[in-house]
Amino acid sequence: MNLLQAIILGIIQGLTEFIPVSSSGHLILAEKLMGLDQVMTPQQITAFVAVMQLGTLFAVVVYFFADILGISLGFIKGTFNWLKGDRGSVSRQSSRMGWLIIIGTLPIGVVGLLTRQLIEGELTKNLYLIGTSLIVWAVLLWFAERIGRQRKELEQIGLREALVIGSAQVFALIPGSSRSGTTITGALLAGLSRESAARFSFLLSIPAIAASGILELREALLILNETSMLNLFVATIVSALVGYASIAFLLNYLRHNSTTIFVGYRIIVGLIVLIFAYRH
Repeated sequence: MNLLQAIILGIIQGLTEFIPVSSSGHLILAEKLMGLDQVMTPQQITAFVAVMQLGTLFAVVVYFFADILGISLGFIKGTFNWLKGDRGSVSRQSSRMGWLIIIGTLPIGVVGLLTRQLIEGELTKNLYLIGTSLIVWAVLLWFAERIGRQRKELEQIGLREALVIGSAQVFALIPGSSRSGTTITGALLAGLSRESAARFSFLLSIPAIAASGILELREALLILNETSMLNLFVATIVSALVGYASIAFLLNYLRHNSTTIFVGYRIIVGLIVLIFAYRH
């Protein structure tokens, strides 16, 4: 992999991690088009992409820094008071969002650890699987748009909503599904407004991306050479800058528009991927 290819991957990662169009699907297609699957092993590519996600993690942390700080302090204070015996509503409310993010992260954490070898293997690079996932989750997102009540805001999320959204996030382990796509779909089905769905999706992505990136960082240090590590560093920086802009764009877009444009885009890209897979 050369530096230009690394920059291209960083741009794709930053553009597609938070917009519900599947970062993994776009990255795997780009890898095949650039021939990276011919010069890198599936494990090397998986490690490179997982660590590169730390750039988009940095983007979401910076963008939501005030929210994250408030949630963290509230979680620590509320949980500490609860442990001291203060079971009042103030303590519960202070720690509520932190616990909801933890609960929502549990499904993907458990499934991700149990299926780690499968995730890093050849199956998840299969273009037929990616194309199908792009289309299937486009239909599910369209369905969620049609039946979701879209009335609940972030502060109205409860245990049920966190479990629904967290369970939906598990399907992000399948390439082509999209972490933001699955969680936003789940959030819309749970009755959240579009902007609140995106916000909770971003907050919920933090533990999953951090765990994936940190776990793969050790692997990357072992299997990537010095040139690849330099390319990885550049790609991560690029993904952070582009990812920050993507977050701002999507939140602003969903304040006034539906997700229909992403549904159409996913279907078109899914069909292109399937045609490409058939011809190759």
